[in-house]
Amino acid sequence: MRQKPGLLVTSDGEVFRGHSVGVDGLRTGEAVFNTSMSGYLEVLTDPSYAGQVVVMTSPHIGNYGVTAADTQADRPHISGFVTRSMSRRDSNWRSEGSLGDYLVSQDVVALSGVDTRRLTRHIRDRGAMPVALGADVTEDELRDAASAAPGMTGQDLAGKVSTPEEYTVRSVEESHGTIVAIDLGIKRDILTNLTVRGFDVVVVPYTTPQARILELEPDGVFVSNGPGDPEPLEATTETLRGLIGKLPVFGICLGHQVLGRAVGADTFKLPFGHHGGNHPVRRMDDGKVEITSQNHGFAVDLWSLVEGERPKRDGLVGSELLPTTASTSFGDLLPTHQNLNDGTLEGMRLVEASAYSVQYHPEAAPGPRDAAPLFDGFVEAIRNGVV
Repeated sequence: MRQKPGLLVTSDGEVFRGHSVGVDGLRTGEAVFNTSMSGYLEVLTDPSYAGQVVVMTSPHIGNYGVTAADTQADRPHISGFVTRSMSRRDSNWRSEGSLGDYLVSQDVVALSGVDTRRLTRHIRDRGAMPVALGADVTEDELRDAASAAPGMTGQDLAGKVSTPEEYTVRSVEESHGTIVAIDLGIKRDILTNLTVRGFDVVVVPYTTPQARILELEPDGVFVSNGPGDPEPLEATTETLRGLIGKLPVFGICLGHQVLGRAVGADTFKLPFGHHGGNHPVRRMDDGKVEITSQNHGFAVDLWSLVEGERPKRDGLVGSELLPTTASTSFGDLLPTHQNLNDGTLEGMRLVEASAYSVQYHPEAAPGPRDAAPLFDGFVEAIRNGVV
């Protein structure tokens, strides 16, 4: 059977050819590359990828099929999916079907046979950019769509994936309390990491005000991962600003960025973001390195809270690329984690309030479980009642 041709065109005019392994049609989004060798179903269903076209750098994707238990949301949120080689058959005792069939059933535009090495180099050299991809469309249609597609900066994408109404997920065992999770695009594995530790989780929309959260009488507040730019999330930022010092707060990914903005820090867009399951992160307190799963295009700038000249990188990443401390209206803020690829901030903690966050995904466990104790630290803060 002849495969239907597919095309991807970048906003700066580069053309990448392949064949369709999803549905016909045209989609646009920001192209980012993901360096994970597995976990493609988790990537497809991670709400943090809303508005993005994911390019997998691993050359062969789909060999173990798909399993419903691995999904992170009810449906894929990505704008498109690109691989070098899609497996023609699935082989795994957990498999419930092929990746190709799943992509079609979920109305995903996807391409295989694409020179993903060239595409990845293009993104690394030029930065993440809008693209258009599709099948049964012309190159001119894709070129026009790519040039007209918006970038990620300034987009409130969390509103497209956040829950429209409150719901509760019960503790796996006897409940020891309640955590309110502000949903910016929460993943199921995050909820599991909270409920297995003995807490009921009330998930609320991202625009929920401080007063409503306090009405729920939670023992702690969790701020979830999610897609897009944190700057437009003014309501969530204001809510967090009113909760710091009243309850223990823990943020992940976009939640980390919103917490940074709540204490007065700026955020900025990374050239091509951090996407994959193999990012090394150094703990600032003991120098140990965690291998982490990441998916974000923006970062918190602690230097925006510090007077003085920002240091320039010279050689390997060192701790001097982050300030030792920053002053906020909530007290001193300490960097706790640093990305060893580019030196950016990966975690922070308020000294005088029980509030901390990390940029990566500790629930994802890309092989090791280096970062799982972060959830235990949140539970300990709740039990100690430190605010």
